[in-house]
Amino acid sequence: MTATATGPAGRPRAVEDRPWPGLDVSGLRILVTGFGVSGYAVADQTMQRGARVLVVDGSETPAIRERAQILEVLGVEVRLGREHTLALPRDREIDLVVTSPGWRPDQPLLTEAAEAGIPVWSEVELARRMQAPDGPAWLGVTGTNGKTTTVTMLESILQHSGLRAVACGNVGLPVIEAALDPEGFDVLAIELSSFQLHWTEHLDCEAAAVLNVSADHLDWHGGAQEYARAKGRIYEGVRTACIYTVADETTLRLVEDADVVEGARAVGLTLGSPGLSELGVVDGVLVDRAFLAERRSAAAEIGTLADLEHLGPDGAGPHVVLDALAAAALARAYGVPAPAVRDGLRAYRMGGHRAEQIATVDGITFVDDTKATNPAAAAASLRAAERIVWIAGGDTKGADLSELVASARDRLTGVVLLGRDEAPFTAALQRHAPDVPVRRIDPGDTDDAAGRTRLMEDAVQAARSLATAGDVVLLAPAAASIDQFRDYAERGDLFAAAVSRLPGASA
Repeated sequence: MTATATGPAGRPRAVEDRPWPGLDVSGLRILVTGFGVSGYAVADQTMQRGARVLVVDGSETPAIRERAQILEVLGVEVRLGREHTLALPRDREIDLVVTSPGWRPDQPLLTEAAEAGIPVWSEVELARRMQAPDGPAWLGVTGTNGKTTTVTMLESILQHSGLRAVACGNVGLPVIEAALDPEGFDVLAIELSSFQLHWTEHLDCEAAAVLNVSADHLDWHGGAQEYARAKGRIYEGVRTACIYTVADETTLRLVEDADVVEGARAVGLTLGSPGLSELGVVDGVLVDRAFLAERRSAAAEIGTLADLEHLGPDGAGPHVVLDALAAAALARAYGVPAPAVRDGLRAYRMGGHRAEQIATVDGITFVDDTKATNPAAAAASLRAAERIVWIAGGDTKGADLSELVASARDRLTGVVLLGRDEAPFTAALQRHAPDVPVRRIDPGDTDDAAGRTRLMEDAVQAARSLATAGDVVLLAPAAASIDQFRDYAERGDLFAAAVSRLPGASA
């Protein structure tokens, strides 16, 4: 062990007493709770650096068993089964718990650790502490909706400026792998969920953005205030710019409450003409009045709406334009020149399942936005086209759909409902869009792949029957998929497969 890793008589120093950045984890007894992608990365990266690692997970799937076998060969102990997740291990001492973002704060093992004075960190907190002092800069993004689009746009912009950059966190690489990459990145575009932020104390981003805050995951956090507070953690320690959405007052309040480095500025985003220290849109041009010396009297052109027209069936929707402005603001905060912003946006393509155009059939465009798993995301998706046959439904988790349906009713030419419980949707549709034709798909048995395939096949056929040339058939469920599908990705994949089987389908 090194001198920085040991205390009196060679005993390991408490993790919170060890200096960072460049945290030395050698000799630490680390418990990793949850063996998903981030849990595997934590175990792998800390084991390589001399930590003694135990991993616990309640699941015993073939994929988890395979990952366990790989790490067990290298000296990591893995205990699978629910009984190992209910309490701290009784056969060893633990210096640090690194928890999966899926584990709730009231999980018994985590509450026991907290009561025992054992630090509980996210993978992100550990990555920030282990990263070298001269490691990559962090540009952080959170929000209820639009995170993935923004960080992948940001990645494209950074790479077009010649920087070695990668999107990571809740998308792509785990943060710890990117932060400790042996070749070294210049900058990380980091997507962070409220779950990750809950367990993270130190981020110290160069710049960070909260895109929006609407009701989501309230059961996990214990309420709307706690959910918003978790989102706001991304601003703590920001050095250059806290980016917020002018139309979302909650994001500005989070900026105002943040403890930032002296000199960091608040930078707003708007779809209208920008004020001082804002980015916005003027006559179809994306403009920056925040990151140029003469911002009081001038603005810099950083792109146009035409540069984004490939990102929606009728051009980029308003939510995509805001995501582009957020990505641009983060890049500009890091010093990226305006031409690189434009080039990165022009080259950007949406990832799978996010406003993804699947095919055109007889003049009808089929769009997969299965990632729209809550009303706010679905509302943004529905604003991107003028005439829509909407495929919706699933587990709403108690969300109120009235505002969503009321705002979309003039765009709806038909609705196809999935889900075991259609009542929340039918009630809102009857109240706010009673003249829109609705087709309810029989839930049937979706316990196997054949049943789920049949369900989506029926939904696509029903949507096709309601649509005419010029319409968009949009899968934007406004609900989680867990009541009928394995996950949102399977829901989107089955939608794409069903569309491909329509007569005359062309990508």
